[in-house]
Amino acid sequence: MDEWLYRTPRAFPGKRIFRLGLSASFGVDEAGVRYAMDRGVNLFLHTMRDGGLRTPLKEALAGGRREEVAVVAYAHVGWFGWGVRRGAEAALRELGCDYVDVLLLGWLGFGSAWTRATERELVHLRESGKVRAIGASIHDRERAGRLAASSPLDLMMTRYNAAHPGAEADVFPHRRGDAPTIVAYTATAWRRLLRRPKGWSGPVMTAGDCYRFQLSSPHVDVALTGPRSRGEVEQNLDALARGPLTAEEDRWMRELGRAAHG
Repeated sequence: MDEWLYRTPRAFPGKRIFRLGLSASFGVDEAGVRYAMDRGVNLFLHTMRDGGLRTPLKEALAGGRREEVAVVAYAHVGWFGWGVRRGAEAALRELGCDYVDVLLLGWLGFGSAWTRATERELVHLRESGKVRAIGASIHDRERAGRLAASSPLDLMMTRYNAAHPGAEADVFPHRRGDAPTIVAYTATAWRRLLRRPKGWSGPVMTAGDCYRFQLSSPHVDVALTGPRSRGEVEQNLDALARGPLTAEEDRWMRELGRAAHG
Protein backbone atom coordinates (compact mmCIF):
# COMPACT_ATOMS: atom_id res chain seq x y z
CA MET A 1 0.00 0.00 0.00
CA ASP A 2 2.93 2.35 0.61
CA GLU A 3 3.83 2.11 -3.07
CA TRP A 4 0.30 3.27 -3.90
CA LEU A 5 0.04 6.06 -1.33
CA TYR A 6 3.57 7.48 -1.47
CA ARG A 7 6.00 8.49 -4.17
CA THR A 8 9.21 10.52 -4.53
CA PRO A 9 8.54 12.47 -7.73
CA ARG A 10 11.37 14.05 -9.71
CA ALA A 11 10.28 17.58 -8.71
CA PHE A 12 10.62 16.72 -5.00
CA PRO A 13 13.98 14.95 -4.70
CA GLY A 14 14.53 13.26 -1.36
CA LYS A 15 10.96 13.81 -0.20
CA ARG A 16 8.44 11.03 0.35
CA ILE A 17 5.24 12.62 -0.91
CA PHE A 18 1.73 11.47 -0.02
CA ARG A 19 -0.03 11.24 -3.37
CA LEU A 20 -3.05 13.34 -2.42
CA GLY A 21 -2.05 17.00 -2.23
CA LEU A 22 -4.20 19.62 -0.50
CA SER A 23 -5.54 23.00 -1.58
CA ALA A 24 -7.58 25.04 0.90
CA SER A 25 -9.10 27.26 -1.77
CA PHE A 26 -12.59 25.76 -1.42
CA GLY A 27 -13.05 26.36 2.28
CA VAL A 28 -11.59 23.56 4.40
CA ASP A 29 -10.84 24.93 7.86
CA GLU A 30 -7.78 24.54 10.10
CA ALA A 31 -9.22 21.45 11.77
CA GLY A 32 -9.61 19.78 8.39
CA VAL A 33 -6.07 20.71 7.37
CA ARG A 34 -4.61 19.39 10.63
CA TYR A 35 -6.57 16.17 10.21
CA ALA A 36 -5.14 15.76 6.70
CA MET A 37 -1.63 16.32 8.04
CA ASP A 38 -2.20 13.72 10.76
CA ARG A 39 -3.23 11.25 8.03
CA GLY A 40 0.01 11.82 6.11
CA VAL A 41 -0.80 14.60 3.63
CA ASN A 42 2.37 16.63 3.16
CA LEU A 43 2.03 18.47 -0.18
CA PHE A 44 0.18 21.78 -0.08
CA LEU A 45 -0.83 24.33 -2.71
CA HIS A 46 -0.25 27.84 -1.37
CA THR A 47 -2.68 30.39 -2.84
CA MET A 48 -4.24 33.72 -1.91
CA ARG A 49 -7.34 31.81 -0.70
CA ASP A 50 -5.86 29.40 1.80
CA GLY A 51 -7.16 30.73 5.11
CA GLY A 52 -7.55 27.30 6.69
CA LEU A 53 -4.10 26.22 5.54
CA ARG A 54 -1.97 29.21 6.44
CA THR A 55 -1.41 28.70 10.18
CA PRO A 56 -0.98 24.88 10.17
CA LEU A 57 1.40 25.11 7.21
CA LYS A 58 3.54 27.84 8.77
CA GLU A 59 3.72 25.82 11.99
CA ALA A 60 4.84 22.73 10.08
CA LEU A 61 7.47 24.68 8.16
CA ALA A 62 8.82 26.28 11.33
CA GLY A 63 8.68 23.17 13.48
CA GLY A 64 11.68 21.30 12.18
CA ARG A 65 9.66 19.46 9.52
CA ARG A 66 10.68 21.53 6.48
CA GLU A 67 12.22 18.56 4.68
CA GLU A 68 9.06 16.52 5.23
CA VAL A 69 6.68 19.12 3.77
CA ALA A 70 6.30 20.16 0.11
CA VAL A 71 4.92 23.58 -0.87
CA VAL A 72 3.76 24.52 -4.35
CA ALA A 73 3.19 28.28 -4.73
CA TYR A 74 1.90 30.44 -7.56
CA ALA A 75 3.71 33.29 -9.25
CA HIS A 76 0.63 35.48 -8.94
CA VAL A 77 1.61 37.91 -11.71
CA GLY A 78 2.93 35.33 -14.11
CA TRP A 79 2.96 37.49 -17.22
CA PHE A 80 6.35 39.10 -16.64
CA GLY A 81 9.75 38.18 -15.26
CA TRP A 82 9.43 40.69 -12.43
CA GLY A 83 6.02 39.23 -11.53
CA VAL A 84 7.51 35.73 -11.29
CA ARG A 85 10.28 37.01 -9.03
CA ARG A 86 7.86 38.92 -6.80
CA GLY A 87 5.63 35.87 -6.56
CA ALA A 88 8.49 33.79 -5.21
CA GLU A 89 9.56 36.49 -2.77
CA ALA A 90 5.99 36.94 -1.53
CA ALA A 91 5.57 33.20 -0.91
CA LEU A 92 8.85 33.02 1.01
CA ARG A 93 7.86 36.02 3.10
CA GLU A 94 4.31 34.83 3.80
CA LEU A 95 5.40 31.31 4.76
CA GLY A 96 8.54 32.32 6.63
CA CYS A 97 10.72 29.73 4.89
CA ASP A 98 13.94 29.90 2.89
CA TYR A 99 12.78 28.03 -0.21
CA VAL A 100 9.63 26.97 -2.05
CA ASP A 101 9.55 23.44 -3.43
CA VAL A 102 7.81 24.42 -6.69
CA LEU A 103 6.99 27.84 -8.13
CA LEU A 104 4.06 27.55 -10.53
CA LEU A 105 2.90 29.64 -13.46
CA GLY A 106 -0.87 29.44 -13.03
CA TRP A 107 -3.27 28.53 -15.86
CA LEU A 108 -0.67 29.06 -18.56
CA GLY A 109 -1.99 31.01 -21.53
CA PHE A 110 -4.81 32.67 -19.55
CA GLY A 111 -3.42 33.61 -16.15
CA SER A 112 0.28 33.59 -17.03
CA ALA A 113 2.61 33.48 -20.02
CA TRP A 114 5.53 31.31 -21.14
CA THR A 115 7.96 33.88 -22.53
CA ARG A 116 11.71 34.28 -22.60
CA ALA A 117 11.42 36.61 -19.61
CA THR A 118 9.27 34.31 -17.44
CA GLU A 119 11.29 31.24 -18.40
CA ARG A 120 14.56 33.04 -17.64
CA GLU A 121 13.35 34.22 -14.24
CA LEU A 122 12.00 30.80 -13.28
CA VAL A 123 15.30 29.15 -14.16
CA HIS A 124 17.23 31.86 -12.31
CA LEU A 125 15.12 31.34 -9.18
CA ARG A 126 15.74 27.59 -9.38
CA GLU A 127 19.47 28.13 -9.76
CA SER A 128 19.49 30.56 -6.81
CA GLY A 129 17.86 27.98 -4.51
CA LYS A 130 14.89 30.18 -3.66
CA VAL A 131 12.76 27.60 -5.44
CA ARG A 132 13.81 24.00 -5.95
CA ALA A 133 11.66 23.28 -8.99
CA ILE A 134 9.54 25.17 -11.52
CA GLY A 135 6.18 24.29 -13.00
CA ALA A 136 3.00 25.37 -14.73
CA SER A 137 -0.69 24.58 -14.59
CA ILE A 138 -2.25 24.28 -18.03
CA HIS A 139 -5.47 23.15 -19.73
CA ASP A 140 -4.19 23.27 -23.33
CA ARG A 141 -3.19 19.62 -23.70
CA GLU A 142 -1.34 19.89 -26.99
CA ARG A 143 0.76 22.75 -25.67
CA ALA A 144 1.29 20.82 -22.43
CA GLY A 145 2.64 17.92 -24.47
CA ARG A 146 5.12 20.17 -26.25
CA LEU A 147 6.28 21.70 -22.98
CA ALA A 148 6.59 18.28 -21.37
CA ALA A 149 8.84 17.18 -24.22
CA SER A 150 11.19 20.12 -24.49
CA SER A 151 10.96 22.73 -21.71
CA PRO A 152 12.88 23.13 -18.43
CA LEU A 153 9.68 22.63 -16.42
CA ASP A 154 10.04 20.18 -13.55
CA LEU A 155 6.31 19.88 -12.83
CA MET A 156 3.08 20.17 -14.78
CA MET A 157 -0.37 20.50 -13.25
CA THR A 158 -2.91 19.39 -15.82
CA ARG A 159 -6.59 18.51 -16.04
CA TYR A 160 -7.20 14.78 -15.98
CA ASN A 161 -10.35 12.94 -14.98
CA ALA A 162 -12.80 10.34 -16.26
CA ALA A 163 -14.68 12.96 -18.30
CA HIS A 164 -11.47 14.50 -19.67
CA PRO A 165 -8.90 11.70 -20.14
CA GLY A 166 -7.22 13.33 -23.14
CA ALA A 167 -3.93 13.81 -21.30
CA GLU A 168 -3.39 10.07 -21.81
CA ALA A 169 -2.81 10.77 -25.51
CA ASP A 170 -1.71 14.41 -25.60
CA VAL A 171 0.49 14.86 -22.53
CA PHE A 172 1.67 11.69 -20.82
CA PRO A 173 3.43 10.09 -23.84
CA HIS A 174 5.60 13.20 -24.21
CA ARG A 175 7.16 13.02 -20.76
CA ARG A 176 10.91 12.50 -20.60
CA GLY A 177 10.93 9.41 -18.44
CA ASP A 178 9.51 10.56 -15.10
CA ALA A 179 9.81 14.26 -15.95
CA PRO A 180 8.02 16.50 -15.64
CA THR A 181 6.26 15.45 -12.45
CA ILE A 182 2.50 15.31 -13.09
CA VAL A 183 -0.03 16.77 -10.65
CA ALA A 184 -3.60 16.04 -11.78
CA TYR A 185 -6.42 18.40 -10.85
CA THR A 186 -10.14 18.92 -11.56
CA ALA A 187 -10.66 15.30 -10.48
CA THR A 188 -14.45 15.59 -10.26
CA ALA A 189 -14.78 17.64 -13.49
CA TRP A 190 -16.14 20.47 -11.36
CA ARG A 191 -18.47 17.98 -9.61
CA ARG A 192 -20.09 16.80 -12.87
CA LEU A 193 -18.87 13.25 -12.20
CA LEU A 194 -20.66 13.30 -8.84
CA ARG A 195 -24.06 13.88 -10.48
CA ARG A 196 -26.12 11.44 -12.54
CA PRO A 197 -25.98 12.31 -16.27
CA LYS A 198 -29.18 12.29 -18.26
CA GLY A 199 -30.01 8.74 -19.26
CA TRP A 200 -27.42 7.17 -16.96
CA SER A 201 -28.81 4.29 -14.90
CA GLY A 202 -25.62 3.11 -13.18
CA PRO A 203 -23.89 4.41 -10.07
CA VAL A 204 -22.09 7.75 -10.05
CA MET A 205 -18.64 8.39 -8.68
CA THR A 206 -17.67 9.74 -5.30
CA ALA A 207 -14.89 12.30 -5.02
CA GLY A 208 -12.69 9.52 -3.65
CA ASP A 209 -13.37 7.45 -6.78
CA CYS A 210 -12.27 10.43 -8.87
CA TYR A 211 -8.91 10.64 -7.06
CA ARG A 212 -8.41 6.89 -7.39
CA PHE A 213 -9.03 7.25 -11.14
CA GLN A 214 -6.31 9.89 -11.41
CA LEU A 215 -3.80 8.06 -9.26
CA SER A 216 -4.33 4.74 -11.03
CA SER A 217 -2.56 6.22 -14.05
CA PRO A 218 1.14 5.32 -13.86
CA HIS A 219 1.91 8.83 -15.14
CA VAL A 220 0.18 10.75 -12.34
CA ASP A 221 2.39 11.43 -9.35
CA VAL A 222 -0.01 13.47 -7.21
CA ALA A 223 -3.74 14.26 -7.30
CA LEU A 224 -4.86 17.62 -5.94
CA THR A 225 -7.91 17.81 -3.70
CA GLY A 226 -9.80 20.95 -2.69
CA PRO A 227 -12.15 19.81 0.10
CA ARG A 228 -14.73 22.02 1.73
CA SER A 229 -14.69 20.34 5.15
CA ARG A 230 -12.90 17.86 7.39
CA GLY A 231 -15.58 15.32 6.51
CA GLU A 232 -14.66 15.51 2.83
CA VAL A 233 -10.98 15.12 3.72
CA GLU A 234 -11.79 11.98 5.70
CA GLN A 235 -13.94 10.50 2.93
CA ASN A 236 -11.30 11.14 0.27
CA LEU A 237 -8.48 9.64 2.31
CA ASP A 238 -10.56 6.61 3.26
CA ALA A 239 -11.32 6.02 -0.43
CA LEU A 240 -7.61 5.99 -1.30
CA ALA A 241 -7.12 3.13 1.14
CA ARG A 242 -9.02 0.95 -1.35
CA GLY A 243 -6.02 1.08 -3.67
CA PRO A 244 -5.85 1.33 -7.48
CA LEU A 245 -8.87 0.75 -9.69
CA THR A 246 -9.83 -2.72 -10.77
CA ALA A 247 -10.36 -3.28 -14.50
CA GLU A 248 -14.13 -3.33 -13.90
CA GLU A 249 -14.04 -0.03 -11.98
CA ASP A 250 -11.95 1.57 -14.73
CA ARG A 251 -14.48 0.57 -17.41
CA TRP A 252 -17.42 1.86 -15.35
CA MET A 253 -15.74 5.21 -14.60
CA ARG A 254 -14.75 5.79 -18.21
CA GLU A 255 -18.29 5.02 -19.39
CA LEU A 256 -19.67 7.43 -16.81
CA GLY A 257 -17.09 10.01 -17.85
CA ARG A 258 -18.20 9.80 -21.48
CA ALA A 259 -21.83 10.21 -20.43
CA ALA A 260 -20.99 13.16 -18.17
CA HIS A 261 -18.97 14.82 -20.91
CA GLY A 262 -21.87 14.49 -23.30
